[in-house]
Amino acid sequence: MKYNTIHINPISPEPTQGSVLVIYTGGTLGMVYETKGKQLVPFDFDQIIEKVPEIQRLSFAITFLSLQNPIDSSNITPEIWIELGTIIERNYTTYDSFVILHGTDTMAYTASALSYLLEGLNKPVILTGAQLPIGVPRSDARENFISALELAAAVADDGTPILSEVCIYFNSLLLRGNRSKKQESSDFNAFHSENYPFLANAGVRIDYNFPFIKPYDSSATLSVQKKLDSQVAFLKMFPGITPKTVKAILQIEGLKGVVLETYGAGNATTEPWFLEAIREAIEKNIIVFNVSQCDGGRVTQGHYQTSKYLKEVGVVSGSDITAEAAITKMMYVFAKENDPKKCAEMLGAPLRGEMSVEYS
Repeated sequence: MKYNTIHINPISPEPTQGSVLVIYTGGTLGMVYETKGKQLVPFDFDQIIEKVPEIQRLSFAITFLSLQNPIDSSNITPEIWIELGTIIERNYTTYDSFVILHGTDTMAYTASALSYLLEGLNKPVILTGAQLPIGVPRSDARENFISALELAAAVADDGTPILSEVCIYFNSLLLRGNRSKKQESSDFNAFHSENYPFLANAGVRIDYNFPFIKPYDSSATLSVQKKLDSQVAFLKMFPGITPKTVKAILQIEGLKGVVLETYGAGNATTEPWFLEAIREAIEKNIIVFNVSQCDGGRVTQGHYQTSKYLKEVGVVSGSDITAEAAITKMMYVFAKENDPKKCAEMLGAPLRGEMSVEYS
């Protein structure tokens, strides 16, 4: 597949310190206001220096690569996640780090999916975007973009990258990608990570939260999984949920797994019809993954009577995983492993720092 590319070298006479590949998928950050049509349209990245002149003053080389057909992030698909992983794989030895410009609505899903697909990653992959387009006066796009570039290019005293995982940078905070959720649609602080500390805070200077950053592994070798299995679904508990609704989801043809979004610490109704439906699904080798509807806290199955039965019939605890990380983890695991028992074991254990080990 062909991509539009633009290369930018720093204007400083100092030697270039590293290289960053920027991948533009679409989203608010890359929009400008067209006065003739009075609408927002994607801007041509040939004009990037005009829109963000500061990038020439950075001390590293930047290459912009744009998907041929940039999309609204609401149209993101597993196929595009695999395409992004393939782009990183093909350019992995050429560039020191990667920044992905992405719409905010599904950014947490993409960050989570890439964290699984990019096996053996030991370079930074940072997703960022904006709440306001780069072409409006109060846009947050410039700060998010420039800081994401600087974080991606940051190295330790020994020359190794400070970051070596998939992250989201937004509104001064760097978050682990598969721990992030979009929580605000109208504020600049759009993303939060309730169950895991931020990795860095970009104020006047960048302060790194080193105890929570994935250590660099010099022996790691990148391998990209090229398959995802979308035979999964969400089942969200709510007061008044009916047997017809639950059965309609659990009886989807070809269904392999369900992310069950429960109350509080993993609780669900104890109505006999519901418990029987869950039991029957598990007997058919449909894996049920228990994730809390709460942004903070974790699932502790069996702590209350209302979750005890779920644990007894074999529902897998998601501990403190986000719904976004849970559903993409299912897609990854089901594409990698056919044995339901092994799939359940993989889902219940941390793979990329996306969840904590469940405790009793």
